[in-house]
Amino acid sequence: SPSLLQVQAASRTVRDQALEALRSAHGVNVGLIMTALHGKKQGFEEVLKMIDEMAKALKQEQVDDIKKKEYCGEEINKVQDHIKEVDFQIGDLSAQIEAQEEAIETYTADIKTLKQSIKDLDKAVAEATEQRKAEHEAYVAEAADNSAALELLGFAKNRLNKFYHPKDYKEAPVEEKSEEEQMEEAYSFVQIRNDPPAVVKHEKSDTGGVIGLMDMLIQDLKKEMQTAEFEEKEAQKDYEQLMGDSKAKRATDVAAIQEKTATLAETEGELQDLKGQQRDRYNEFMSNTEYLTQVHHDCDSSMSDYDARKEARNQELEGLSKAKDIVNGADFSLIQTSAVVKPHAAMLTKAQETSCSASDEQHRRMIASKFALLQGFCEDM
Repeated sequence: SPSLLQVQAASRTVRDQALEALRSAHGVNVGLIMTALHGKKQGFEEVLKMIDEMAKALKQEQVDDIKKKEYCGEEINKVQDHIKEVDFQIGDLSAQIEAQEEAIETYTADIKTLKQSIKDLDKAVAEATEQRKAEHEAYVAEAADNSAALELLGFAKNRLNKFYHPKDYKEAPVEEKSEEEQMEEAYSFVQIRNDPPAVVKHEKSDTGGVIGLMDMLIQDLKKEMQTAEFEEKEAQKDYEQLMGDSKAKRATDVAAIQEKTATLAETEGELQDLKGQQRDRYNEFMSNTEYLTQVHHDCDSSMSDYDARKEARNQELEGLSKAKDIVNGADFSLIQTSAVVKPHAAMLTKAQETSCSASDEQHRRMIASKFALLQGFCEDM
């Protein structure tokens, strides 16, 4: 019937306009709608439902895209900041490790120097002890010789005094004799008395020069003995001072070695701990660097074409919106089957008359856009 033909023509017009609106956009969603419109198997209600669902999906994609962009930016900044922090920690640990290694070298060198100092000190003490023993033995021997010489000079002077200065002569101590020696001496005295020796008279001469020379020798020898005794005491005093100082220095060096050895062990332990921390920070640095690479791999492409995707999505939404407006702009009777077209013929006729009789062109276009079935009707009136 003419009404049915008009409905079908109007339906084609709506489909064509909707397809034209969709052609300005691109995308899988638009393609599905266009396929549905071309197929003509689905009514406009189903097409509208598809448009709403696809528009909803596109909007959700945009929301997800925004969230991913924000996540990517925040995550990349966070990981980069953490990498910088870890890298700074690695540098700080490297400086601490270098300082500890230098300290270990210093402690090791100091301990070696102290040990060598103790070794040299012990050697010097041993040499000084041997020298002191030798000096003391020489002094004792010299003192004995000087004492013997002094005694001999005194004896000689005394014998001279017996003849030249009897007043200065000193009798030798009388030794106690045994009974036999006394008998022999008595017998000898009897013989001597029976045969007395001839008396010889000696004439004394001036012996002051010889005795004076002996006195000089005795005084020089005494001075020499006093000097040797003083030097011996001073040498012994210096030796004892040296032994005391050496003992104190050795004790100080030993204590220093013990302290530095303990500090060295502690420093070596700290060095191992620092190296362990450095390994941990390095592993953390590498893992974060790898993770940052993964984040860039996941985010760079999506972030680089974010604006293009957003623009394409907006175009799809705009095309869907236009298509929806076109379909919604047609009278609902256009999506009915031929069995329900006739009851609405009166409405279409009234709309036709209203549109075609309207003097306001803008008003006529608004009515014509609302009732796409009227396209071509006004020209016939």
